[in-house]
Amino acid sequence: MRSFSSRTARSATLLRDLSRLRRCVCGGEATPAELQRRWLAAKAVVDGWFDTGDVFYRDADGCYVYCGCSEDMLKVAGRWVAPSDVEAALAAHPEVLESAVVGRSDELGLIKVEAWIVLRSRNEACKRTADDIRSWCKSRLAPYKYPHWIRFVDELPKAATGKIQRFRLRAERAGGDALH
Repeated sequence: MRSFSSRTARSATLLRDLSRLRRCVCGGEATPAELQRRWLAAKAVVDGWFDTGDVFYRDADGCYVYCGCSEDMLKVAGRWVAPSDVEAALAAHPEVLESAVVGRSDELGLIKVEAWIVLRSRNEACKRTADDIRSWCKSRLAPYKYPHWIRFVDELPKAATGKIQRFRLRAERAGGDALH
């Protein structure tokens, strides 16, 4: 996660959102990409400020720590989970090339973490590897953050810019089985 000093964030105002902060900009500070991404959402403008959807929190040193886009944040067990936290733990595993995390409802309708993973060696994709990765995450993350489901894929859907398209993963999760 990136952190910014309060001086870096001086051109933006931050709105409180359930113990998190949201980045809002005014006037010419909003980029065309941000405006295009939010053109459908009239609620993106709050008191004349454009809400970018970026979520931060302020740490003990007064630095703003970037958590991710509000659309990607997960509410698991009553707590907010930034996909980047789980993805950082997954990236440290020696067999993981890249990953993306989304929320998925369990049989009781509760949101849990689902990881989509590209392995360095595709031949390693099996239940044993999934269990190993899950144990790895459990030893590095809070109990509610570890991936309950792991799905191995050849590649993750990406935009032309290289950004992972989590909305496509959420749409695709209805088909196929993830390893439990």
